[in-house]
Amino acid sequence: MDYMIGVDIGTTSVKTVLYDTQGKMQGYSNNLYPLYQDVPDMAEEDPEEIFSAIIDGLTTVLRKADLKDGQLHGVSFSAAMHSLILLDENHKPLTRAITWADNRAVKYADELRENGVGKQLYEKTGTPIHPMTPLSKLIWLRNDQPDLFKQARWFVGIKEYVIYKLFGVMQEDYSIANATGLFNIFNMDWDDQALEVAGITRDQLPKLVDTTDQISGMKADYAGVIGIDPNTPFIMGASDGPLANLGVDAIDPGVVAVTIGTSGAVRVVTDKPKIDPKGRVFCYYLSKDHWVVGGPVNNGGIVFRWVRDQLFAPEKITAEQMKVDSYDLLTEIASKVPAGSDGLIFHPFLGGERAPIWDANARGSFFGLTRTHSRAHMVRAALEGIVYNLYTVMLALEEVVGKPKSIQATGGFARSALWRQMLADIFEQDVTIPESPEGTALGAATLGMYALGLIDDLATVKNFIGVANVHHPNPDTFEAYRTLVPIYIRLSRQLQSEYKNIAEFQRKHPQQDNTASKEE
Repeated sequence: MDYMIGVDIGTTSVKTVLYDTQGKMQGYSNNLYPLYQDVPDMAEEDPEEIFSAIIDGLTTVLRKADLKDGQLHGVSFSAAMHSLILLDENHKPLTRAITWADNRAVKYADELRENGVGKQLYEKTGTPIHPMTPLSKLIWLRNDQPDLFKQARWFVGIKEYVIYKLFGVMQEDYSIANATGLFNIFNMDWDDQALEVAGITRDQLPKLVDTTDQISGMKADYAGVIGIDPNTPFIMGASDGPLANLGVDAIDPGVVAVTIGTSGAVRVVTDKPKIDPKGRVFCYYLSKDHWVVGGPVNNGGIVFRWVRDQLFAPEKITAEQMKVDSYDLLTEIASKVPAGSDGLIFHPFLGGERAPIWDANARGSFFGLTRTHSRAHMVRAALEGIVYNLYTVMLALEEVVGKPKSIQATGGFARSALWRQMLADIFEQDVTIPESPEGTALGAATLGMYALGLIDDLATVKNFIGVANVHHPNPDTFEAYRTLVPIYIRLSRQLQSEYKNIAEFQRKHPQQDNTASKEE
């Protein structure tokens, strides 16, 4: 038996998955780390904690598998997009990893959007202007922390830092580079205008390589700890969104991948770069002839967690005592409420929002509350609001790539039959849930197999995944959702004029964030 490992460096954990070359999972490790939110809008991680989680994950999986020499063909990486670490001339971190969820660059992102430069850059980079991007973060650091900015010799993401620590080479794949806002998707190189706006030079960024590029020669100390042949090839891999499409077999035209994990996304693959004239969706590289167009949302499962912790704390305790999943208990409560939550609408913008409104100042709200609404209505409205928002992303995406032919859905939400059915009902499309629970890691492993010549075509992933569930839309819900979704969209537009005002008030009067940051 031959094997491949996919390593998925996520926002809250590293998932390390061992696959055989038939795509079957043969080993798994999930190593958590905290998200640091010391001040308003901060969202950072310790790169050393992430690196340790990767070492621990590889060590655990390989020790349990006890493979023979030559059975492990390679390791392939996925990583969350938009992270930024400043390194000194000795490649030592000057900062923690500033993640996509960090909104401290909001002022400078707003300026780029307002002065027209942002539109020019989006049309070349395919990356919407938002404080999530390294482009915006670099402008913020240059202006607000100039001494720190001047100390930096290198500007990298978490994957590049890990690669350097393991192999001593400084390089970045096209897919991760694509998400920085600094990469021109039409000439496949760092963009001169973006670099000038950011205030950095080419030699401060890693060498660009394809997602199928291979590295070997791991430093002996790390190879010894992990228990791996130092000459085992490591494949650069891509960013997590495009690899999630690959891992759920959503790479054919018109096949849409919908993901709801901590955050969420709607994505579809095209054979060449495509730009939205309205700037609502991204365009990211996966591999030659595979570009992923879509929109990410900040507010997925993290909203469900907020509902559980803040509105259903007693039920959470009860579930723990009964040894049942607290989320299952909440979805059971929500299932008693009819579709549309009796006219209660929730905008799930608890952490600002990316697609389709790209407003880091966006804030959440319940609309339509009456005395007859209960907490059960509120939890159902929250779940529906998350899907409403994903549906608005789909509407924007349709203008760029056309109507979807089918939907492949994955992420933590897929454990909930109620949530899966909501997706089918609101989108009015059949929703297929692939059997593989770790689509992104499988995407990384599949890309690795392709890079190593173990498979001839990325489409081979069809043979790797089964179908766990198919949900058909229920026509009984159409009237409610067709009425409420337009209200949801109109409200989003009307409220947007006040988001900045309320966000500025909250920044001046910050509250302590008591939410758990390390929970999956």
